[in-house]
Amino acid sequence: MMLASSILGMVEWLLLGGCGFAFLLLPMWVIMVYNRLRTQQVRAQNAFSQIDVQLKRRCDLIPNLVECVKGYMAHERSTLEAVINARAKATSALSAVGGMPSNAMAMTALAGASGALDSAVGRLFGLMEAYPELKANQNALALQEELSSTENRIAFARQGFNDSAMRLNESIVVFPASFVAKSFGISTMGMFEADAADRALPTVKLS
Repeated sequence: MMLASSILGMVEWLLLGGCGFAFLLLPMWVIMVYNRLRTQQVRAQNAFSQIDVQLKRRCDLIPNLVECVKGYMAHERSTLEAVINARAKATSALSAVGGMPSNAMAMTALAGASGALDSAVGRLFGLMEAYPELKANQNALALQEELSSTENRIAFARQGFNDSAMRLNESIVVFPASFVAKSFGISTMGMFEADAADRALPTVKLS
């Protein structure tokens, strides 16, 4: 009887010790997961800020280009207006995101508006090739080249953001880290994905 009682007591102490150890480990695990998710979130937000900078730069360059070429392209009014309207929509979509890519619907709208602007600018670049006098206009050529360079930087920044956002999103949806994310309000981020038709960058010909 005494041996059985001693064994039972040891089992109880082991159970209590195990529960106590688990109780200590749980907060440590939560902290570890929280820190990992927050690190991924910050990296994704920083990656989006790179897109934000380049999108704003493109929107700043476009009015200068339109102003530079409109005197030569009086018969292309509809194309110029399409570029200005697409720029306005892209600017509005960027403002709606507000630097917070966690809004998936706003990110989808931004990607669509950005793609539409890419297409409008691409059509303008194509038409500019039909005006020999524009090929001799150094301001127009410089703006055209700068816009093309900005588009390349946008594409690069978009890939970096999408990679960071995907890592965060994968971490959030995996059990049991999803409970930590939900408890601390860490949400998934929308991807910045252009349509396939919008992936091609406008070609700049300097000669």
